[in-house]
Amino acid sequence: MSIPKEPRQLMINLMYLVLTALLVLNVSAEVMNAFFDLDNSFKKSMLIANEDANNTHRTIKKALSSKKKLAPAINNGIEKMNYKIDSLVDYITAIQNQLIDDTGNRNGVLDEEDYIKGKPRGTKNKDVSNRLLVNNGEGEHIKAQIFKLKSDLVQIYQEVISDPEIKKAKTYKEEDIEEIIKSLTYNLPLYIESEEEIQSKSKDGKRLTWSQYKFQHMPLAAVLPILSKLQNDAETSRSMIMSKLASLTGGNNIKLNNFFPVIVPEKGYVIDGELFKARVTIGAYSNEFAKTSSIYVNGKEVKIGADGWGDYTETASSMGPQKLNLQAKVLNPHSRERFEEFDEFEYEVGSRSSAVSATKMNLFYVGVKNPVDVSVAGVNSNSVRVKCEGCHLSKEGNQYIATATKPGKAKVIVSAEDFPATAYEFRVKRIPDPLAKLGDGLNKGGGSMGNGEFRVHQGLDAYLKDFEFDARCSIVGYMLTRHKKNDDPVSVKNPGGPFNDKSKRLVDQARSGDHYYFDDIYAKCPGDTNGRKLPNMVFKIR
Repeated sequence: MSIPKEPRQLMINLMYLVLTALLVLNVSAEVMNAFFDLDNSFKKSMLIANEDANNTHRTIKKALSSKKKLAPAINNGIEKMNYKIDSLVDYITAIQNQLIDDTGNRNGVLDEEDYIKGKPRGTKNKDVSNRLLVNNGEGEHIKAQIFKLKSDLVQIYQEVISDPEIKKAKTYKEEDIEEIIKSLTYNLPLYIESEEEIQSKSKDGKRLTWSQYKFQHMPLAAVLPILSKLQNDAETSRSMIMSKLASLTGGNNIKLNNFFPVIVPEKGYVIDGELFKARVTIGAYSNEFAKTSSIYVNGKEVKIGADGWGDYTETASSMGPQKLNLQAKVLNPHSRERFEEFDEFEYEVGSRSSAVSATKMNLFYVGVKNPVDVSVAGVNSNSVRVKCEGCHLSKEGNQYIATATKPGKAKVIVSAEDFPATAYEFRVKRIPDPLAKLGDGLNKGGGSMGNGEFRVHQGLDAYLKDFEFDARCSIVGYMLTRHKKNDDPVSVKNPGGPFNDKSKRLVDQARSGDHYYFDDIYAKCPGDTNGRKLPNMVFKIR
């Protein structure tokens, strides 16, 4: 299926698809009105295409007045083309009129009584269109006429460009004609869905004819724009072929009057000793394109002057490779043909910077994420390769994360295009020993505390003092002892950090003069396999 190059035609086609879907969901008055709006849009588009064809025909007549030898073939082609297209358009119009009358007053004539407030009476009628277009075979006849029209138009144009005078004037070879006809056949908008396409879109996999696919169980409101679209395709084909015939007279030639050098570098940077590579060519431009051409960079339009040049600027806001997506749109001001091309360009953003690091601080900790910044000046960041011996390395955003499982040493190895592999050594250590604390307070190993304050705490916790990494240690267990004045000590073993039942009862007995001892405190930090012994804690109850 060829995609319409005219934005209005593309928009109309998309509107039709959307409204067809809405029709399946809800045949409301608003949807019906939308179908009539679409039908009107097709009719307006037909008028525009027809007017374009007429304007081009006038241009052709003017050009042929000084090129008499080309006139017979071109005029004969135009006459045949108009007859074929007019016949199809008139035939479909007759079908539309019959549908409106058969769903109206059925008097055999299209008149005012077939309408209510400017719209056909049988807006939602499905029976008439189903009978005429599906059961009686008019739909398949329309399909056959569309196929024949497309074939006829291609044949007519082929006869014109194969005429000896045309071939001589345009210096066409047989392979040129073959390529032109192939392009025309592909781009003509007269399109009929194939059986395979229809079956793939069928809900239950049934084999449907084209007329069943298009018209079966469809109300009049939906059928009319379908038929109008076929007419619009025919008128668009007329305009397209008329433009191509105009180009045979030389009347649509664009004079290239600006030439300039173009250089496209392979890379947006080079370093000392490296080859600079680029593709160079000559750009050609016509100031006739100044009002009908545009270039977009990352979606932003760049104004093009009469000399063919435009200026694009952007502020570099992030480091590394930056990609520019280019899109060029050209409209031939004579033939109204549209052309569109895409390309990409990449450049590198760096920064003026210096780095100072203390060698003794090249340190990784076991069990935590160790951020590592890697940069290689003068080298495309996409070619930089980083690996680690003695640790695992992953990338998060623009930063690398090193994780180690055991103390020792690790090497981060950096390599890149035209940059030899270089190793950077890091020491790997365990997380520093944490400190124990009672509840939320940092009690610095113990001290004096009121019995009420002491009783509210729920157990021991561990904290890392002045450790900047995101790491949390936990208490494995400890021995809790209460020593009441003039009484024997009572000890309980507490696994984990929170007080168990025995420890909680012991804490709830706190009285002034009591001493509480936390001994054999063990904790585990990320990366540990065994618990670490922490300093003991002693609290005196006031």
